[in-house]
This record gives sequence, C-alpha cells and structure tokens, in this order.
Amino acid sequence: MSNIVQQLLSGNEAVARGAWEAGCQFAAAYPGTPSTEILESLATYPEVYCEWSVNEKVALEVALGAALAGVRSLAAMKHVGLNVAADPLFSSAYIGVRGGLVVVTADDPGLHSSQNEQDNRFYGLAAKIPVLCPSDSQEAKDWTRLGFEISEEFDIPVLLRLTTRVAHSRSVVKLPTADGRRPAADLGEFQKELPKMNLLPVFARVRHIDLERRLDKLQRYSETTPINRMEILETELGIICDGVAYQYAREVFPSASFLKLGMVYPFPRELVLKFAEKVKEIVVIEEVDPFIELQTRALGLKVRGKDVLPRTGELNPAIIRRVLGQENSEGDRRQAESPVEDVPNRPPALCPGCPHLGLFYSLQKQKAIIGGDIGCYTLGALPPHNAMDTCIDMGASITFAHGVDKALGDADPRPRVAIIGDSTFFHSGITGLINAVYNNSNVVVIIADNRTTGMTGHQDHPGTGKTLKGLETVKIDIAALCRACGVKECIRVDPYRLKETKRIIQKTLKEKKTAVIISERTCALVAKEKKPPKRIDPEKCIGCRACLSLGCPALSFSNGKALIIETRCNGCGMCGEICPKEAIG
Repeated sequence: MSNIVQQLLSGNEAVARGAWEAGCQFAAAYPGTPSTEILESLATYPEVYCEWSVNEKVALEVALGAALAGVRSLAAMKHVGLNVAADPLFSSAYIGVRGGLVVVTADDPGLHSSQNEQDNRFYGLAAKIPVLCPSDSQEAKDWTRLGFEISEEFDIPVLLRLTTRVAHSRSVVKLPTADGRRPAADLGEFQKELPKMNLLPVFARVRHIDLERRLDKLQRYSETTPINRMEILETELGIICDGVAYQYAREVFPSASFLKLGMVYPFPRELVLKFAEKVKEIVVIEEVDPFIELQTRALGLKVRGKDVLPRTGELNPAIIRRVLGQENSEGDRRQAESPVEDVPNRPPALCPGCPHLGLFYSLQKQKAIIGGDIGCYTLGALPPHNAMDTCIDMGASITFAHGVDKALGDADPRPRVAIIGDSTFFHSGITGLINAVYNNSNVVVIIADNRTTGMTGHQDHPGTGKTLKGLETVKIDIAALCRACGVKECIRVDPYRLKETKRIIQKTLKEKKTAVIISERTCALVAKEKKPPKRIDPEKCIGCRACLSLGCPALSFSNGKALIIETRCNGCGMCGEICPKEAIG
C-alpha cells in the first residue's frame, strides 16, 4: 500500500504544509496579498505556534528570535513587506540561526494588489542570503522543507520567493501519509553566544567574514543541488529560467533545452557556463527584472532576454510566443487580445454599506490636503469621493501630511489630513503620530476603524481582541493609545451618522493642532447586524442624484429616478440621511 497521497494545493497552502512537515514550530506574518493564506493555512496545524504580528519587521524579528532559541521558524510577507523587514533581514544574515529560518516573500508581478512590482530576488543578492524560487505547489512544499535544511546546514536564513501565480494557483502535490510525515520537533534551547548574536562593530566585522565563508560554501552547493538542473533536448535553443516562467517557457518550447534554476542565489556560475557549451543560443526568460540575465551576461555570455521580453507585468505563454517569434495558438490569441472596447469601465468600489462610504462622503469638498494609506479605504481616492491625494506605503499618510504641513506652513490655508485604517495604524502609523505630536504638527489624523484587516480578508489585529489562533487576548483601545502618544483631542464618530460625522470633521479641520478622529463601525462584510434593504419612494424622488454622491454600489439611477438594488443593499441607511426629500426609507 502506497504511503503517498495526492492533494490539490495552492502554493501558499503547500508552503504551510512543507513547513509543518519540516517540523516548523513558530510562524509569524503580517497579512498581505498574495502571501496571506500561508499563515492562515499553517495556523490549522495545532503543532505550530502562529501569530499575526503588528508588521513585517516584527514578524521577522520574532521568527529570528525563535530560530536563535533553537526551533525551526518561518516568517511570511508580501514583497513590499520585505521592505519593512529589511533591517532585520540584513542583520540575520550576519547572525545566522540555530533552528532553521525560512523567510517567504510573495512577489506580485502585474500589481494585482500592490503599489509596485519589485523583484525581491535582489534582496538575496543585497543581503547575502540564498534564494529559492519554486515553480509550482509541489516545489513550494518540497523547497520549504529544503529551505529549513539549507538554513541549518549553512547557518543562514533562506529566502523563499513566490509570485502571485505560484502562490494562488493550485496543482497536485504528493504528500506523505501518517507514517513519519513530521519529524519530532526539537524543544529548543537558548544558548548565550555574544560574538554571534550581538552585532556590535567588533563582532559584526568577524561575522561578515564568516558570512562570506558561508556564501562560498553555498556557491558550491548551488552548483550541484538537484533543484538547479539541465534538461537537454534539442540544442539549437537553450533557455534559462526560474519560477513560474519555467512553466510558461516549457509549454512554448517543448523541444528546447532548459537550465531550470531553483536556487537563483548564490548564482550557479559554473553550471551556467556548462549549459552554454551545450546549446547554440541562450534565452533568459524571467518575470519583471533581469536578475538571472544580468548575472549570465556578467559571465561574458551572449543572451537574449529583457531586450525583447517585457520588464513589467506578468508573463504568459502568449507573450513569450509573440515576443520570441513563435506561432500563436488560438488559446494564445485569446490571452493576448485587448479588452473589448465597448464594455463600460467598471472601477473598483467600496462595498454596499461600507462604513468608509460615510467617512469619505463627509470629507468630500472639504478643500483639504489628504494623505492616504494602504487598505480598502484607498478607493476613497476615486470618484465620486476624490478624497485622497496620495497613496505611498503603509503608514505614510500621517508622515506625508506632517511633511506637507511643515513645508507649506501658513502659505497654504488648506487643512492637512491623514486617513489610515486600524490595522495599518498598528502596523506603522503610531510612530508617525508620535512624530507629528512631538513636532507640533497641524495634522488631523482620521483612523478608519472597521475592527478588522479588511483588504486582505478580515484578519485579526491588536484592536480586535483575538489572535490568529482564535484565542481571546487584550484588545488595544485606539483612542487611549493615541492619548498616550500625546494627542489631546481624540474624537470618536460613527460614519453611519453622516450629519454628525461631517459636522465634527468640519469643526476639527478649522483647528490648528494635531487631532485624531476615530471613525468606528464594523466592516459591513463581517458585521452581525443585518437590516432589511432600503427602498426609494418614486413619488418623492426628484432625481437630484444627491444619494449617488455616497458612492454606494447598491445605488443606481434609471428613468430619471434613483434606484436601490435590493439584492445588494444591507440597509445601513446612510443614503436616507443624504436624501433632501426623505424619499428613502
């Protein structure tokens, strides 16, 4: 009887499974698409302690702490989250580990849910840590396990780089059955070792030398590891690739020879040179930046790559065929077709009954400079609200507004406003608020508290009173926290009460000081209270379109009258407050 079963897993689920099989005992993350499901899946395994940390820097630091205590640990985040965690990432390479440490970065080519499409393979090069790039769910599982082994063998964290298609696509994964599928976990033990764990300059200089020695060993490992492999068929064309690009390229060029790189850093220079001797032409196919191509060209090899392939967006078989001169199939033509031009534009919108709708309605036409942040509420930048001027990164709303205030002073009379969500405030808004208070800034900070991390799928945070494992815990009072940061005026509003919310916002914007307004109302998608849908009395409706300025997707307009789509309305009643003729009830 076979001791192997097969399951259909996403790449994120496969990473979680691989960490569990490897004996991982500690995992931390901050939710962010396309990485969120890694920790949500791993939290279902009772043997693994899992937590939502307040941000990615904290997640990596606590995971490193657990690894230095001798247990296998994992930290997961989306690609921009690694920017937040870059400080401990670089230090962790010098320090090394005791238990294995795998850091998962989920990159987002195509910007499906991100503010950029950076290529985090370069973090391995800069931080001097090995980088593994799986191309499907099976490799995601197996190479997570391998990452822990490499980490412990070479005393170094390992960066596991997924992309959106690998993270979210499902493929068949072979799993061991109950017999010996998870090794006995070490209990862990912290041993004091001052020169290894304290990056004082006198120790860090020595650790850097040691890191270079470890990299030399990893370089030799990269040359011989089976996850870097040649597939020699016809030798007219040789393709070097990694990650999901391998799947696309293999589909387009089934007869070509391949060098499939699973470990892209340290770069297997000798293996690449050997491959080059076997083929007449080399093409490097990779998404976003020319990470492999640059290092291949540095060996003196002539290759095709980003001179013809796009540096932006995702690849797919149709793009590769078209760019590299192959004949397109009917399926490729459908992939490459432009959107139908006569289809109406449907921009993203906040949900029916979303409390942010009331907040942004109250901010409309306030003639303020408004710094925005990362979350569902970022959609407030779009019509009909037009109530956010920037979206930079997590926490930048407050610091942007402070910078504008100090730059313009009294030369510009417009109030400076920052809008930030509750989870984002805990993530990286607190320090910005302290900075604004400390430096006597005239900034009104509006915290859109919908009692969840809404954009990534309703994860808990320090303001919800629950942990990732569903355990009851302390619930941080945002207003009390703001007062502890030195804010003297901290006002709570209910965004469903539009007139009161608008009055308070207008009053606060006239005052020259740092103030906080907390817009408190549970996300409409998780709120337990459900009300009957509202209706419009066509006899009273005068077609003024005032209700449409709320921007609620449940509201429409037909035959000169406002219309409520009852299957979408959650009965919040905000539109009724706006209607000048009381036609909604």
